[in-house]
Amino acid sequence: MSFADYAAHDGLGLAELVRKKDVTPLELLDAAIERIERHNGALNAVVHKAYDEARETAKSALPEGPFKGVPFLIKDLGVRVKGWPRTSGSRFACVDADAQDSELITRYRASGVVLAGKTNTPEFGIPGVTTSARLGPCRNPWNPDHISGGSSGGAASAVASGMVPLAHASDGLGSIRIPAACCGLVGMKTTRDRNPNGQHDTDRAIGFSVDHVVSRTVRDSAAMLDATGYPEPGSPFAYPQKERPYLEEVTRAPGKLRIAFSSETPMVKPVDPEVRAALERTAETLKALGHEVREEGLGIDYRLLYRAQGIVSAANFSAGIKRWIEIKGREPGDDIEGLARRGYEAGKKLSAQDAGWAWQQLRLMNRQILGRFETWDVWLTPVLSTNVPRVDYLDTLMDDLKEFDRRQATTFGFTPPFNMTGQPSLSLPLHQSESNLPIAMMFTGRYGDEATLFRLAGQLEKEMPWAARKPPHWN
Repeated sequence: MSFADYAAHDGLGLAELVRKKDVTPLELLDAAIERIERHNGALNAVVHKAYDEARETAKSALPEGPFKGVPFLIKDLGVRVKGWPRTSGSRFACVDADAQDSELITRYRASGVVLAGKTNTPEFGIPGVTTSARLGPCRNPWNPDHISGGSSGGAASAVASGMVPLAHASDGLGSIRIPAACCGLVGMKTTRDRNPNGQHDTDRAIGFSVDHVVSRTVRDSAAMLDATGYPEPGSPFAYPQKERPYLEEVTRAPGKLRIAFSSETPMVKPVDPEVRAALERTAETLKALGHEVREEGLGIDYRLLYRAQGIVSAANFSAGIKRWIEIKGREPGDDIEGLARRGYEAGKKLSAQDAGWAWQQLRLMNRQILGRFETWDVWLTPVLSTNVPRVDYLDTLMDDLKEFDRRQATTFGFTPPFNMTGQPSLSLPLHQSESNLPIAMMFTGRYGDEATLFRLAGQLEKEMPWAARKPPHWN
């Protein structure tokens, strides 16, 4: 398959070619490898290459899933792939080879994908940018001087440059939606517990983090969630029900939706004028499509919300490092970075009372946020408060971490609340900046209601198409 023909199709399109016997899974894999080798030197998106294993898989009898034969990449954080290293972007918390697949990996394999390697992630997935001392910076295919977002920046960079049509990603405070926004992709943060967490997954104990994919098309995101998002045996959490396959929802009319929009952030500084203008254009388009649209914010005390979230996250992170200490038999030294060190030490200083207060406060504020959706079907905001930052502006290895915090806060103000509430939240690449970088909008729905978001996304994909826009690192 030619270099250009491979990248012209989304994942379902490539799988259809396999079913028609127009191309073999091995030919698809070879095309993916060619693109990885062409672009990865400049982007640093793929950090573990499993080409030999992938070729053997591609030559075998693959499952008859919706993505049969489609090359696929796994984020190097959290989930386990049998026989593959897992670094979590860390020099301390890493394993040479996992003994078994995570449940999510089992489901990916059943969908028919061919696992070809792992993608870049920052240490422990902490920041909204993908760089670490271990794996180095991942760069944006639209402009390598700019970030690919985080913590699924490697996945987003790989998909946006055409290495694969979709890739595994995860989101704890924005880590699917932020890189999707930076790289011009579709990024759905699913409802809490929609996808399996797995029996070993302590990282998701507080419920903020979910796994799904970044993709170039809405239908690929929907089809993969159909393939992976079903009840997990032994899970202690209720599975959010759905009425029909999400792939069907993409083609269904959304009806007249009640959509509120806002550019409010926790910061005094307003969003970038170009981002605000894109938000207003989106609102006008939605009105023209027949939706009821009005400007209205969450009306919450963001500082109180993030204070409570910070305590809960620090307690959870420090507990996670404690588990790694038990595995490694030693405390981390200079082999963890500044953000991780700070989180670990902060968690150790917290009392049980501190953690309990924070959980209680989040519970109260989650009810306040969820209550807003009694009168809204969807809430619309930008994903980023600014245009996509430069790599040297958001550097996790900079000495002044308070300045790094300030820069992150003024850039990524919109995504975190919905990890706390567990609601589905979707990034769509509806606009392009004057400097030819993506400007994305975020659509958040009621708890368990990915269906409405997929219907609306399908409508906007037709009304405001993005498929023809390609980054410089494509050909």
